[in-house]
Amino acid sequence: MATKKYWKGLEELNNNPEFIKHSQNEFAEQVPVDEFLSDDSLNENNGTNRRDFLKFLGFSVTAASLAACETPVNKAIPYVVKPEEITPGVANWYASTYYDGNDYASVIVKTREGRPIKIEGNDLSKVTKGGTNARVQASVLSLYDSSRLAGPTANNTAATWEQVDKDIIAKLETAAAEGKAIRILSSSIISPSTNAVIAEFIAKYPTTKQVTYDAVSYSGIAKANAHTFGKSFIPSYNFDKAEVIVSIAADFLANWLSPIEYAKQYAHTRKVSKSHPEMSKHFQFESNLSLTGANADERVPVKVSEQGKVAVNLYNAVAKIVGGSTVYSVVIF
Repeated sequence: MATKKYWKGLEELNNNPEFIKHSQNEFAEQVPVDEFLSDDSLNENNGTNRRDFLKFLGFSVTAASLAACETPVNKAIPYVVKPEEITPGVANWYASTYYDGNDYASVIVKTREGRPIKIEGNDLSKVTKGGTNARVQASVLSLYDSSRLAGPTANNTAATWEQVDKDIIAKLETAAAEGKAIRILSSSIISPSTNAVIAEFIAKYPTTKQVTYDAVSYSGIAKANAHTFGKSFIPSYNFDKAEVIVSIAADFLANWLSPIEYAKQYAHTRKVSKSHPEMSKHFQFESNLSLTGANADERVPVKVSEQGKVAVNLYNAVAKIVGGSTVYSVVIF
């Protein structure tokens, strides 16, 4: 079978002398050279080949880019009197606590020359037992956020701490002298030292009241326990002691109550070993897919309006086994 032959154009088909002359040279056209690039080593016809041209082009672009960049100057200044606790190149670790109103974790912070660079869980903690989550790990980045405020502002104008403190103290003293109400709005505070400072503030300004508001509130749990047990409280859970876990729309591995503590406990019962040959069974009833639901053994999608029915049916099934009384409805708080 004959092989078909193709031509790039009429010049190749007709074998024009001009085409034959340049057919052996892929880049027939010479690139002109400026006066500052001319050299005896170049071609005789005052031109340069493609390779030399790319060399000159790359050098000029790189030089222009470096000249245009304003690289910050970082000066390494040695210690005149070195702090005892700092050894250059050797990291220091400090114990601390992370709490943002939702997540709590006992942590240790890795620092170099006084700069925090990494957070890890504190294995000595009896609550979180060395556990952290993504929010705790990423919190160190907020210390290096270039967009955050570097200082106080007053009426959208930069101010000093001395001036701001002076203005606030003057207004507080005027309000207290006139008997006006003073309010402190905060989220739930678990720090004893912060609560002590607020108590001292209230003692100095008796018209002060603290108003606590949480963006994610668990008051419904406290009200339900008050209705059921006569005491308003939020219980603690021990997932490491549970053989069967049933959750109704509670994302306890990510966002519910104490997720870092619960995730560490949950992992303890889910890892099979010689000392723990049995693994806990996890059932999850929820409307939207959550991190907890993704880890469940059995996940049952239910409508939000049917979550109460799930609770009633579950309660009646347990009551039937233990011989308790059944119910027909639940109170949603």
